[in-house]
Amino acid sequence: MCALPVPREPLRRVAVTGGTHGNELSGVHLVRHWLRAPGELRRPSFAATPVLANPAAAAACRRYVGCDLNRAFTSGFLSAKASPDDPYEVTRARELDQLLGPKASGAAFDLVLDLHNTTANVGTCLIAETAHQVFVMHLCRHLQLQTPELPCRVLLYKQPGEESYHVGSVAKNSLGLELGPQPQGVLRADVFSRMRALVASTLDFVELFNQGAAFPAFEMEAYRNLGGVDFPRTADGDLAGTVHPQLQDRDFEPLQPGAPIFQLFSGEDVCYEGESTVYPIFINEAAYYEKGVAFIRTEKFTFSVPALPALAPTPTLVP
Repeated sequence: MCALPVPREPLRRVAVTGGTHGNELSGVHLVRHWLRAPGELRRPSFAATPVLANPAAAAACRRYVGCDLNRAFTSGFLSAKASPDDPYEVTRARELDQLLGPKASGAAFDLVLDLHNTTANVGTCLIAETAHQVFVMHLCRHLQLQTPELPCRVLLYKQPGEESYHVGSVAKNSLGLELGPQPQGVLRADVFSRMRALVASTLDFVELFNQGAAFPAFEMEAYRNLGGVDFPRTADGDLAGTVHPQLQDRDFEPLQPGAPIFQLFSGEDVCYEGESTVYPIFINEAAYYEKGVAFIRTEKFTFSVPALPALAPTPTLVP
């Protein structure tokens, strides 16, 4: 595996972003809390910055007000000349690029941790771009070891040749926390607490790294994005069926060729016609109806992650 360069200096500039989608309330309310009481995000060698990514959508308790902010960090949007007709989220993406980036620059934040909820039954899902991000893969492994009693799966979402477009792509390193199921516009105490604990464990890992800890090589299991599958539709584009009961809520479970995936309103089953076993995720995610996605196909694979070498210890910051 061709690994991306690992950090050679302590990570000083870390941000925790919530409310990228304004109706995913765990991140919204955690960030609002930390903006009032930031001490929870401090560690001896750094202090993470809480950022409410999409204030307008959070105030309206909507996913977005103009377009999806988590798709707005493309070079085309970020480099285009500003216009009064730009959607709010495009303008906000440029603001966040200046705050946390600029994207692909040496001045960018060292790490962005972006907080999300899903209506799908994914449990705890860690979303990274590729397996080549050695620091992020070690961070994922650390989070998995903190909660051995709960599945903590890693999704590698970026497809070959695809440009990164999410909020964390402006930073040198990024990880998305995707927790569910939680309805849109609802705050569940168990999901909220789990997300808060994962953020704390992430900051603890950064502190260990900053203080000179070394992390050995290991084997990791992850799920790779193979693309979305749309619902069955009529000639007019309306839904012609729904996710099959045998598939509903079975995120990350194997889907065999020939297994039912949809149930038409007329009563017939639609079966999976792929040639190999896949692992569906984000099954019946509410926000993906508008994107024409009933679920995302993934493949499960195992790969080697090289060791993360130690840095020289860094002095403790004076409060």
